[in-house]
Amino acid sequence: MLNADMSIAAVAYASTIGWQSSPSSSVSRKRFHLVGEAESGQVTSLVQYDPGASFPAHPHPGGEEILVLSGVFSDQTGDWPTGSYLLNPEGFTHAPYSKAGCRLLVKLRQYTGAKTIRLSLDSLEATESEGIDCRLLHSNTHEKTVVTKLEAGQAMGRTFEGGCEGFVLAGNVNVNGTVLRQHDWFRFPDGDSVRLLSHGCSVYLKFGAVSRLLSHP
Repeated sequence: MLNADMSIAAVAYASTIGWQSSPSSSVSRKRFHLVGEAESGQVTSLVQYDPGASFPAHPHPGGEEILVLSGVFSDQTGDWPTGSYLLNPEGFTHAPYSKAGCRLLVKLRQYTGAKTIRLSLDSLEATESEGIDCRLLHSNTHEKTVVTKLEAGQAMGRTFEGGCEGFVLAGNVNVNGTVLRQHDWFRFPDGDSVRLLSHGCSVYLKFGAVSRLLSHP
C-alpha cells in the first residue's frame, strides 16, 4: 500500500523516489499511489521505457490511462509521441513497446468507462476559465481530466467535489503552501480547498474521481 487512504491529502516528490523494477527488465517505475497488490492493484506511476523495451500482450481490468511525457510509446493501436493521451477501457489488451524509449504517467484500474480515447495535447483547443488556459482530456458524469497551463504569478483555487489529483508536467507550482516540481504528484480528498500558485507551470488535473477510488486507511 502507498498513499492508499483517499480520505487524507497526499504528496509524492518524484526526485526522492528511486526507480523500481517491473515485470519487464527494461521498464522501471516510480509509484505515487498503490492500493492492492504490486502487479494487480490500483496504481498511479511514473514509468520509464528504455530503448527497445516491451511487454507481452496483457489485459487491463479496470482500464488504463496514459499520458506520454517524452519519447514515443507504441502498441498495436499506433505510435504515440510526447503529448499523447490514451484512455483504454475495461478489458483492453495490448503489447506495448518503445523503440527509442519513453516516459509516461500511467494510471491503472481507475477507469470504469467504456470509451477509448486517443488525443494529442497540441491538437486540443484551449479554453479559458477565470483567465486560465485549460485543455480538456476527458469528462463524464463523475470526473473531469484536464491539462492546465498557469503563467508565473497566476493562481487558481477552489473546493473540488469528489476530490482533486494532480501531476506537474512542467515548471514549478505552490500547492497549498508546498512547492512541487516537474513530475511531482498530489491528491486532495473530497471537500478540501486546493490553491495553486504558479511559478510558471503546466499541470495535469483530475477532478471528482478521488472519492470513487478504492481506499485502504
